[in-house]
Amino acid sequence: MNQFRKTAIAVGVSQVVLLASGMAYAQTTPATDSGTTSVIVVGQRASLENAQKIKQNADEVVDSIVADDIGKLPDRSVTEVLQRVVGVTIDRTMAKGDPEHYSVEGSGVMVRGLSYVRSELNGRDSFSANGGRSLNFEDVPPELMAGIDVYKNPSAEQIEGGISGLINLRTAMPFDFKGRKLSVSAQDTYSTLKKGKPQPSYSMMFSDRWKTRFGEFGALFDLATSQSGTRTDAFQVSPYYPRTDVVPGQTVWVPNAASFRSLEFDRKRDGAYAAFQWKPNSNVQSSLTYFKSRYKMKWDEQAIFGQSSPYNLQVANGKFDPKGAMISGVLTDPTDGGVNFNDDTRTSTRKSATTDISWNLRWRLNSQWTVTTDLQKVRATTGSFDSTVATGLQIPQMGMDMSTTPARLTFDDATKAYMANPNNYYWGFTMEHQDASVANEKAWKTDVKYEFDNPVLRDLRVGVRLTDRDATTINSVPGYNWAAITQPWQVGPVGSWQPLTHLAYLGDPRFSAGTHLNTFPNFFNGKASVPAVVFPNTSLADGYPGTYSQLHQYYNVLCAERSGGTLDSCGAWKPATFGTDPSGTNDQKERSKALYTQLRFGFDDLKYPIDGNIGVRYVKTNMVAHGYTVFSFTAPNIPAGATVTGVPIPNIPNFQQKEDFDNSYSNVLPTLNLRMKASDKLQFRFAYGKAMSRPDFSQLQAYTNLSEATTTSTNTATNVVNVSNVSLTGTGSGNPMLRPTMAKQADITAEWYFAPTGSFTAALFHKKLSDVIINQSYNFSLPDVNGTMHDFVTTGPVNGANGTAKGIELAYQQYFDMLPGWLAGFGVQANYTYVKSSQDLYHPVYQAYCSGGSGADNLNLNLNGCDVDGKTFGNLPLNGLSKNSYNLALLFDRGPISARVAYSWRSKSLQAINANGTNGGDGTDTNPDSPTFGQHNVQYALPTWSDAYGQVDASIFYKITENLSFGLEAQNLNNAMYKQLMQQGVGFKVRGAYVTGPRYTAQMRYSF
Repeated sequence: MNQFRKTAIAVGVSQVVLLASGMAYAQTTPATDSGTTSVIVVGQRASLENAQKIKQNADEVVDSIVADDIGKLPDRSVTEVLQRVVGVTIDRTMAKGDPEHYSVEGSGVMVRGLSYVRSELNGRDSFSANGGRSLNFEDVPPELMAGIDVYKNPSAEQIEGGISGLINLRTAMPFDFKGRKLSVSAQDTYSTLKKGKPQPSYSMMFSDRWKTRFGEFGALFDLATSQSGTRTDAFQVSPYYPRTDVVPGQTVWVPNAASFRSLEFDRKRDGAYAAFQWKPNSNVQSSLTYFKSRYKMKWDEQAIFGQSSPYNLQVANGKFDPKGAMISGVLTDPTDGGVNFNDDTRTSTRKSATTDISWNLRWRLNSQWTVTTDLQKVRATTGSFDSTVATGLQIPQMGMDMSTTPARLTFDDATKAYMANPNNYYWGFTMEHQDASVANEKAWKTDVKYEFDNPVLRDLRVGVRLTDRDATTINSVPGYNWAAITQPWQVGPVGSWQPLTHLAYLGDPRFSAGTHLNTFPNFFNGKASVPAVVFPNTSLADGYPGTYSQLHQYYNVLCAERSGGTLDSCGAWKPATFGTDPSGTNDQKERSKALYTQLRFGFDDLKYPIDGNIGVRYVKTNMVAHGYTVFSFTAPNIPAGATVTGVPIPNIPNFQQKEDFDNSYSNVLPTLNLRMKASDKLQFRFAYGKAMSRPDFSQLQAYTNLSEATTTSTNTATNVVNVSNVSLTGTGSGNPMLRPTMAKQADITAEWYFAPTGSFTAALFHKKLSDVIINQSYNFSLPDVNGTMHDFVTTGPVNGANGTAKGIELAYQQYFDMLPGWLAGFGVQANYTYVKSSQDLYHPVYQAYCSGGSGADNLNLNLNGCDVDGKTFGNLPLNGLSKNSYNLALLFDRGPISARVAYSWRSKSLQAINANGTNGGDGTDTNPDSPTFGQHNVQYALPTWSDAYGQVDASIFYKITENLSFGLEAQNLNNAMYKQLMQQGVGFKVRGAYVTGPRYTAQMRYSF
């Protein structure tokens, strides 16, 4: 089916191109009433024409999007704009490693299937304080942007760091306009699912320029603020477990219950930009810019999810597919007193800001020499707080039907009444997380250009760039501090090990406050029905730490009852530490020095003229990571006078040592870009280069925890202690000695520009990666008291794999000017990308059966994935890679009307392995050689996938006057459902289904 879809798209694009070839030659420039042949192109058509000129005339392979008007990009966020570019896809989840939460505006950006993306603002480095090296593009106000350029291959003069691509965000400058310019806009958005209060957005830009006796001056001011409120409803199905006791003589797979949730999301995005330009004469020009973006979001979620013992569930009226996977049935759990659920109220907040101040001077010394110098300072901050408070209950039964998407959950009337009664709920758990990051960079660069008076040589460019950068991230320890209030496994009869005789039920007046009944109104836009559920109030999640301390006292009260009133023996709740534990702090400093030289040339006298550039960039990077190395060892109990035999035990004293790790490396990056013009309209490109991508700061954390463990046996008769094994292991939160990932990459393109807004382009690309960073094992050496070195097998990030990414891009656009009358206003855009990737580990870790724990040292689990029946998956693609993606847009631009209907689609892609909700430690051991064969003790981790997704967006603008326009925009017109899949031996199963509903925006713009 996927191959058919890919072939059909390619054939369809080819047919359109063949049609366009005839239309292109038939086009004529429409004449005006005065008989001239000039036309003024504005609006949507003008932006496409400008973007096409950028691509056609660039020295490198680049795709651009240009704003229709001042601050008017064609989508509601930068991420949504980028997904329209051929070869670019966006992630639809809120955060890396959290596939359970959908992002309406998208999050991470990938170019040609890879995430090694570097971001710039006006050709200068730009980033967010998230432990990575690029911007969170969803944080940037699109209203401040004049255009976006996506460079697919490097040149020597470009700043290093982006293997997959470079995304440059461009803002306007005062000298871009002939004189005074003012533009204001106001918008309001309505969400069909969330409804509620208005979500206004405003922007204002003013620019002017003046001629004085000191030269020409220009000033531009741009402000933007926008609010967005959305809601996401979701159903989720838990992993399927193999069961031999449900259908006699048959192994069937039964899901461990299901869940449903609703999330309310609110964000505010503010931006301020100012630019000043000065041109004292024709040879000197200087500019100063200030850019600040601020992002603030908060979401509140209420979710009920199953937490039953999967092997105690019973299935009535079960139906199963040919592979044994349950299609429908009614679940009960009489062994545990009902099907156990937790009911979460969760709140999450994040505030981010990026400030960029830059100064530029360009001085043309004479007709041949030009010097440009640039100073920049960037500061980025972010901080978040995540808090969950949960109740729990055990319901009598639940019906599940997975034959539809989303899954349909059914409850009989008695169960619905049971779930609506607060007395049946108990206080379950709390969980908190905090983080804060700050990153700074100072950069200086100077470029010198010498222009030749030569028929072949164009110019020689030489430059230097120096940077000083630091990044500090603090996370709470533990990262997510889950703590039970009361749980069923804590309850047992007097004399057992359990500390409680009953749970903290809401029916007990001592524990009854702080909850409410949620009826889930308008769930799935009224297309699904779920029962009312009792949840903790959001104020309890927001009130950390005071409300947490109060809730955990409930456990102490019940524990004291059990222990006869000795409250102190029950233990106290401990909040996660923040900023005091060195394992939660990542402190990095980085300096770089770059030198480049680049020669531009052109052979214009050839039958098919060739031009291009060749260059080399040298980069020296010096990293310093401030961190700790911790060693802990609990010596075995050896009786007095005993003789110790067997493996020697290294004598290494316990310690916690602050250390600084220095890591320096140099890279030489040659590049070549060639263009051959077969005609004024047809050209071909070839590009080859070497590129690098430094490790993220989150991967460089210098905290390593080392431990020593022994296995001993004692012969009491002989008083001999035999040491049979000494294990020296460690876990690295990061690896400060990582090297950059490198790539050798080649591009071949064909570009046919048959009209001002008509083109067909095709590109073949191949990237060969080395030193890809993965989590694997390496040796960390420590000396004992005698100076003898001992190797600890440590798990953490290493440069441990090679990789390839190759594929094809096709893009086509045209307005059909040859059609009669108003039909001449129609146009079309279409692009298609195919990417294939592979990854080869330097040291493969594949094992047919799963074993080991849940930690980072279980490499087979974390790299290959493990099923619930204990079998390994393996042969998984790179994360985030969709093999196929395409965009289709129908355009209309004529007279006062400008409109667009756009559809963006991407095929399924691997999200994560070992993500929350699709892992556990109760998988079945099916290894025939294992001593625990048949037991439920295997750690499993399912690969989760983002299913194929396509969304329709549309807009229409009407120019009321030359200066005033009104517009309507719509997002997700097709009410697309985002689906998450989990991979199991019985096939790909729908893990989650998410809907957000269509959203509509009304806009007024005034510009003169």
